[in-house]
Amino acid sequence: MDTVTVVAWVLRAIVAVTFLVMGVNHFRPRAARAMARIVPPYLRRDGALNPLNLVYLTGVCELAGGGGILLPWTRLAAAIALAVFLVAVFPANAYASQHPEKFGRAAIPFWPRLIGQLALIALVLVAGLLG
Repeated sequence: MDTVTVVAWVLRAIVAVTFLVMGVNHFRPRAARAMARIVPPYLRRDGALNPLNLVYLTGVCELAGGGGILLPWTRLAAAIALAVFLVAVFPANAYASQHPEKFGRAAIPFWPRLIGQLALIALVLVAGLLG
């Protein structure tokens, strides 16, 4: 194996494990309730789009993306979908950052969180593009 192949494999494994673990966490009752609390008020709806259901939906997205990044025929689509996903969930993280008194450790300050999110998006896209 050449160096690029090894780096690509390791990067995909890191991305996959990260998203698979985060996805499973969305279905742990205590964690799911905590995540549901950071859904911004303007995204809260009764019925199918209530905050807890949004947490479950995002968990499914993370599981699908984490698995998809490992398969050659879904890798690029999974990487793009995960990048879009990370943009889509950022409002909840931004909302939490504005209310540290309410969310404690989940309230990572806005700028470090944004930089981290952008770095994760770049990592995901590189993992999807590397052969």
